[in-house]
Amino acid sequence: MGVLNVTPDSFSDGGRYADLDAAVGHGVRLCAAGADLVDVGGESTRPGADRVDAETENARVLPVIRELAAAGIPVSIDTSRARVAEAALAAGADVVNDVSGGLADPDMARVVRDAGCPWVLMHWRGHSREMRDLASYTDVVADVRAELGQRVDEALAAGVAADRIIVDPGLGFAKTAAHNWELSARLPELLELGFPLLFGASRKSYLGQLLTGPDGAPRPTAEREAATVATSLLAVAAGAWGVRVHDVRATADALAVWAATGRPHLVAGPTGNDGGDRRRPGAEAGRGGAGAGRGRPMTDRIELTGLRARGRHGVYDFERAQGQEFVVDAVLELDLAPAARSDEVTDTVHYGELAERLVAVITGEPVNLIETLADRLLAVCLAEPLVGAATITVHKPEAPIPHAFRDVAVTMRRTR
Repeated sequence: MGVLNVTPDSFSDGGRYADLDAAVGHGVRLCAAGADLVDVGGESTRPGADRVDAETENARVLPVIRELAAAGIPVSIDTSRARVAEAALAAGADVVNDVSGGLADPDMARVVRDAGCPWVLMHWRGHSREMRDLASYTDVVADVRAELGQRVDEALAAGVAADRIIVDPGLGFAKTAAHNWELSARLPELLELGFPLLFGASRKSYLGQLLTGPDGAPRPTAEREAATVATSLLAVAAGAWGVRVHDVRATADALAVWAATGRPHLVAGPTGNDGGDRRRPGAEAGRGGAGAGRGRPMTDRIELTGLRARGRHGVYDFERAQGQEFVVDAVLELDLAPAARSDEVTDTVHYGELAERLVAVITGEPVNLIETLADRLLAVCLAEPLVGAATITVHKPEAPIPHAFRDVAVTMRRTR
C-alpha cells in the first residue's frame, strides 16, 4: 500500500502533493513502483495535528481518487468519516482505511456494509491531539488484540461481512516507541484474531529514535527508509497481509528478493504496471491469517491426496540409484468464499497446476530425508498467494525397513 497524503501538514510529505496534478502523478508512480493500493488521505493523523472538516477533506481527496480510478489504479481512502468514505467509494475507491476502527463515526459500518468493500480497522484510542495521553497499557499486545477484537465484533454485529475485515495494530497511535517495538515483535499474537493484518511503520518517529546520530538527535524523517524496509520485511515474514509505506520501490524490491528465496511467509510478490496479476483489492482482502478467529477465519480447505510420483530420495545409495514411489497428501487452508461468489478459478487454487508443481519437486533434486522433501513441498503450497496455511504428508511405502510395515510418513504444517 503506497501512501499518498494530499495534506499540507502530514509528518512525512505534507504539502508535497496538495496540487491535483502532483498528487495524481505521484499516485501513478506509486503504482508503477509496485503498490497494489494507493492510500489517499486528506487529513493528517500525526500526533498533535488539527482536524479539518469533512468538506475540506472531500475537496482534497475526491478529485485525486477520480483521476486515479479512471486510470485503473486501485485506491483506498484513508479517513475516519463516513461521509468522506461514502463519497470516496462513489468516486472509485475500493477500500476504506479507517484509522479509528469505526469509533470516530458510528455510521462508517453502514457505509462499508452497504458498499461491500474491504474495511481496515486500526487500533485507535483518540484523535491526534489526545493520543499521547492515552498510551497506557497493562500488556500492549494483549490489550491491542482485545480492543481490535471488540472493533471486529462491532463490525460483524453491524452486518459487515467477515471477509471484508482487515486489522491494523496502529503503530504510533497512542503508543510509545517501546509499545511499537513490542507489537512488532509479537505480531503473530495479533494474527490469531484470524483476519488479514496491515502493518504501517513507514518513517515513524520510533524508527528515528532508534537511529540517533552522534549528537543523540533522532534520524530525520527522510532518512528512515532502510529502517522502514527492514520493519516491513519482518512484518511480512511474521505473516502480515500488507504493508503501508511511503517509498514503494524500496519495499517492493526487498519483497521481490524475499520472494526469490522461496520463503513461505510472503503473501504475494509486488506487482506493478507490467501486466501482472492485480486482482481487485476486495478479493485479496478476504484472505485471513491463520488461527481461530471471529466470523469467518480461514477454515476452508482444498485437499489433494494420494498424489503419486517416483523419486530418488533417501540416505542410501541404492535409493538414489533405483528410486521408489512416494505418495503425498496436501491440505491447503484458504478462504474459498471469493471463489464461491465469483465462480472464477483465479479466486482459488488451480489444483491441477499445483499437482504438477508438487510432482516436479518429488521427481526433482534428491534429498536424504522425507522431512526435507515435505518442507520443499510446503514451500510450493505456500507460494500460492491465497493460501494461509498448508499441511503436507509424505508417505514412503517402500522404505528400506527389514520388517513388515504398512507405511512410513511425516506430516508437517506451516502458516505464513
